[in-house]
Amino acid sequence: MKYYSLNNYLRDTFGEKVYKLSLNAGFTCPNRDGTIDTRGCIFCSKGGSGDFAESASLSITEQIESGKKRVERKIKNGKYIAYFQAFTNTYAPPDILREKFYEAINHKDIVAISIATRPDCLGEDVLKLLVELNSIKPVFVELGLQTIHEESAKYIRRGYNLDVYDKAVKDLKKTGVNIVVHIILGLPNETKADMLESVKYVCGSGIDGIKLQLLHVLKNTDLEKDYNAGKFKVLEFDEYLDIIKACVDLIPQNIVIHRLTGDGAKKDLIAPLWSADKKRVLNAINKL
Repeated sequence: MKYYSLNNYLRDTFGEKVYKLSLNAGFTCPNRDGTIDTRGCIFCSKGGSGDFAESASLSITEQIESGKKRVERKIKNGKYIAYFQAFTNTYAPPDILREKFYEAINHKDIVAISIATRPDCLGEDVLKLLVELNSIKPVFVELGLQTIHEESAKYIRRGYNLDVYDKAVKDLKKTGVNIVVHIILGLPNETKADMLESVKYVCGSGIDGIKLQLLHVLKNTDLEKDYNAGKFKVLEFDEYLDIIKACVDLIPQNIVIHRLTGDGAKKDLIAPLWSADKKRVLNAINKL
């Protein structure tokens, strides 16, 4: 089970270790502001999947400096990626997006920026801005697809159809940015075959990287209510390892694997509790 890891890709690209700094630009999401829904995706935390990001009350520069201090023992060369992680990071007026992204990309220690967003939030103005940014430093755009299966998409309240994703990838390919797609493993009522179908589909869609994320049940989410009501079971440790191996076997070597698991904030984690021991999980995956 060999694969092209993000760590290896970054070393190949930048010549040394690069560390991601998670930022919060203070944006919202069409799934929260009433445009599509007000409840967000069923699994999403109150932090909009940015629970490890810096505080939105700080400027982008201040967040970068704060993030650097957090990881200064792990990295000595001072090369970082500015990761706009919380909520939907292309869902704002173009002038605000330009201000936030330029502040990050012009920072002397930032070698690239990564923008987490939704496929339905990539209008022409955003695409033009991405071309601009990518001419300065490399840009990664991370799309939260999660699944290709429409029943699952409706259940998690994703808010767009698969053809919206297909168009987004085609549009992004024209900008020259690096496209990364998020897939959640263990969504309620999805079989191993369903999950592998999602992985196979996105790998054939023209992407550059993939993130495989274990489904976490977090406190104060609608997913927690369904879990407590016994409507679904989360993956067991051995099940997850088996699925990860099958996924990696499907992923072509030219597609960078940005993540093979993931960890929710321990204070909010309801299940699966085994995922809280990230070191054990990663060691098991590496051994496999």
